[in-house]
Amino acid sequence: QVQLVESGGGLVQPGGSLRLSCAASGSIFGLYRMGWYRQAPGKQRELVAAVTTSGSINYVDSVQGRFTISRDNAQNTVYLQMNSLKPEDTAVYYCNFMKITGQNYWGQGTQVTVSS
Repeated sequence: QVQLVESGGGLVQPGGSLRLSCAASGSIFGLYRMGWYRQAPGKQRELVAAVTTSGSINYVDSVQGRFTISRDNAQNTVYLQMNSLKPEDTAVYYCNFMKITGQNYWGQGTQVTVSS
């Protein structure tokens, strides 16, 4: 089993920044990809950003240039730096770890609200 603990969500004004963190513990061998998803009310969960263990990174178009995903392998932690936040970024953000077997593990979710 893999346990994921997220932190860093909150309320921020448009144009502001937040940094999300996700620390993993447990049986993390065979890890393939770490990422962040989000789900806004009434919408499907979408992949925001992901980084593979080989270093390949991808972002959803709507956050390209504003969000940056990074990882600390020694700490088994993945981060999402979110800049120039917009109201449409408001959602619950979920950390995701995927193993090479395809098995997924999820964090508990952290609320990000962008509002003036």
